[in-house]
Amino acid sequence: MTDDDAGEWPLQRLMTNVVGSGHKSADDMTRAQARQAMSRILHRDPAETTLGAFWLANRWKRNTPTELAAFLDVLKAETVTRATPDVDPVDCGANYDGKGSTALLGVGAGLVAAQAGTPVVVHSGDRVPTQKQPAYKHVLDELGVRTDLDPKASARMVEDIGFGFYYQPRFAPDVTALADRREEMGVRTFLNTIETLANPAGASVHLGSFYHLAFAKKLAGTLERSRESTFERALFVQGLEGYDDVRPGSTTIAEWDGGDGVADATIETAEYGLTASEDALEVGDVIADSAAITEAVLAGDRTDAFADAVALNAALRMYAREDVPDIAAGVDTAREILERGAATAKLDALRSF
Repeated sequence: MTDDDAGEWPLQRLMTNVVGSGHKSADDMTRAQARQAMSRILHRDPAETTLGAFWLANRWKRNTPTELAAFLDVLKAETVTRATPDVDPVDCGANYDGKGSTALLGVGAGLVAAQAGTPVVVHSGDRVPTQKQPAYKHVLDELGVRTDLDPKASARMVEDIGFGFYYQPRFAPDVTALADRREEMGVRTFLNTIETLANPAGASVHLGSFYHLAFAKKLAGTLERSRESTFERALFVQGLEGYDDVRPGSTTIAEWDGGDGVADATIETAEYGLTASEDALEVGDVIADSAAITEAVLAGDRTDAFADAVALNAALRMYAREDVPDIAAGVDTAREILERGAATAKLDALRSF
């Protein structure tokens, strides 16, 4: 079947004839079928029971890169408002449903990278199901940064400061409108995957995360098959709590440069100065503590495990954009910036924006 002769495939028919027969016997959707399904979901066409069943069937079946690429293409074409800044930033789309026990360090890492000349964009929603835990927006709010921005203002923020935040209700309102239905599911759906790839800034480089390498390979395949994505390169890190803060210890990094597949390597974060365990990065209040830690690290007032983690994560952003020859060079640059407290000016500029 081709895109031209797909016919009509409402979700109920897809359930009956394609995806709904169980983990072992279900078929995969064609690109055309997956596109129809995503468009119907965004336009609130299916009944709640049908939509829930469809999401759950896809979770059992496990979506292919072709299906995810089709979902992503419809998402970008039909709901995402893209505002491209004059600079080409690293797109950081961590899991929108957030973190629950460790500090969120991407704001500090992004500001250090920006100070080094690597522009960075982060994006998130607000208490996104299923975890509904703190994400980028909440730490920025705690730091006194305005987050309820329309996409054009977000692009200006990137241009002016080198770091910018895009807010999902502003750039993808049709996805935000599905929050209640997603919460009723009680488990993640494929939306949790593709929203991280929405790329509202139109960047050519993405920094993402994964639990297992097989998932990083699936994400790379999704980007390779997408017809709407502008990503030409992606760096995937084995993230702490699935976020885009790299996991301390022995961890995996996967690089995608536009082809089918990734080049992966295992690194020891201790070789880059992060010798602490995951437990050392735990906090009592993810929002308040993450904001306070970010401010102190940027000012050079902390030189502990959190500072080490910010330096390494900043280096990964520089390396993702190929602004440094290797991760070690990025760490050296980040540490020099932190020692001088130079990135504090970027945080002050964010607060004034």
